[in-house]
This record gives sequence, structure tokens and C-alpha cells, in this order.
Amino acid sequence: MSSPDALSILYRGRLSSCNYDCAYCPFAKRRDTRATLQRDADDLARFIDWVRTAPMAISILFTPWGEGLVRRHYRQAMVELSHMPNVRRVAIQTNLCIQPRWLDEANATTIAFWCTWHPSETTMAAFLSRVAALNARGIRHSVGMVASRELFADIARLRAALPEATPMWLNALDPRPPDYYSDHEIAFMRNIDPHIDFNLRPPPSLDAPCATGERVVSVDGDGNVRRCHFVPTLLGNLYDGSFLSELRPRACPKANCECFIGYVHRSDLPFAVDYRDGQLERVPARSVYARHDCEAT
Repeated sequence: MSSPDALSILYRGRLSSCNYDCAYCPFAKRRDTRATLQRDADDLARFIDWVRTAPMAISILFTPWGEGLVRRHYRQAMVELSHMPNVRRVAIQTNLCIQPRWLDEANATTIAFWCTWHPSETTMAAFLSRVAALNARGIRHSVGMVASRELFADIARLRAALPEATPMWLNALDPRPPDYYSDHEIAFMRNIDPHIDFNLRPPPSLDAPCATGERVVSVDGDGNVRRCHFVPTLLGNLYDGSFLSELRPRACPKANCECFIGYVHRSDLPFAVDYRDGQLERVPARSVYARHDCEAT
């Protein structure tokens, strides 16, 4: 098969450390060794070299098991990638803990952020100041939180404080006990994030049409290519080009897909229309996130 015209890549290297200590996260305060960090940086440099000469338009979402932007090699990678003519988007999932001065070197029309506020780790004022810095630079971003019930008041405060145009999303607490949320609490969450039900009660995925494995792939630090983070079957390797012959339309093999970075690529769900060019950074293409006056339950 010839190279596709465009390819979205979910890149997850060896990094698994984080500077935050959130109770709901298995990677809280984990530390990587110097050797692991150096290998991760070397892997990332190799990936950047591949993107530079890739025979198609590329969009990238970095999804590290931890916080990438505290590492210089991720910041430098995003700046470098943002200026490449064949890169349509370079985005990262981040707690937004790093001061934004480094973004002055980036191409603001290409770089984007999927930002999460963790109230136990930083104040809302500090987080909002960094969101304001993104707005001042014209950088695309979304903002969200893990919808732990004890955080509902913080969720309401954040939505009220954000600019009206800023999309806010919620991730349901996972794992959680059965009937963790009341009907009233679910209604509150829907008022913040109209797509929360896909996260709360993922529709069956088996045999559903999905762009992963055709126009979207997952890549690890060794260049191994899979259709997504949640299907382990190898499609080949990025660096020898063997994955290209495996790119084709295919149905999802999983019973359920419970993560946004997976189900956002299903063509039978509304995300292809609602998000269009913003699937990687979780920024909707149309006004599905209307501003509401929200009160915590």
C-alpha cells in the first residue's frame, strides 16, 4: 500500500514519571532513572527525524505515562515539530505545571494542549494563569478534570472561571463503585461536558468502525506501531515502513473502549463531526460546549 495522505500518531515513549501525587493516578510521584530518561530522549529524537521526512502530513498527540513537559526533550520536541511544514498538529496531555515562556519559540498555529487541573496539586489561580498564557498566545487547548465526587465544587468553580470559549471536559473516575454517581450528579456533569456519557457508559465497541489502524496509529519508543494504545497487535515498525502495508479500514476488536483517545476515532459516534480537526487535543470543532451556570450538587 502507498503512504496515506495524512496520519495521526499517538506517541507514548518510555517516560512514566510525574511530578504530581494525585490519589487516583497510578503514576503519581513515580521517578524514572537517568538511563530511562536518556533512552526516552534518544527515542524521541529518532521519532522527530522520522517525522521530518515522513511522506505524508502528520498530526501527533503525546500521551506519556506521566508528565512530559517537565522534561526539556519534550518541550524541545514540540517546538521543533510545530515548525515542520508537514506537521498539522502537535499536542500533548499535560498538567500544565510548566511556565509557558518556552512557547514563545513555538508555532502557535500548530501546537496544542490537552490540560488537566489537579486541585490537590496546584491552586486554581496558578492553573488559570497558565491557561491565560495559552490564550494570550492564541494556542489551542482544552481543559478538564477527573470527576471525583469530592471535586464537584472545584469543577463548578473552574468552569465559571474559564473563558466562555474554552472547552471543558470531564473524565469519569475510574475505577469507581457501581452507582457511584447519582442521576443528579450525572446531569451536572452533562451540563459541563455534553459527551460525558460516552465516558460513563461506553457503548459496545466490538465490530464498530474506527479510524485506528487506517488513519490513526499508536507508536512506542522503539517505533512499534499498533492501531491504538488498547489493542496490542503489532502492525509493523515505523522506521522500516513495514506498518504501511497494514493500514486499512478495520473494525474494533474490543468489547468496550473506555478512553477518549480511543473512542474519539469511531466513525459511528458524533466525534468526527463534533471535533473534526480537534480530536487529538480534545477541542470541539463546533459549539457543543455551551457555557452554563453550574452549581455543584
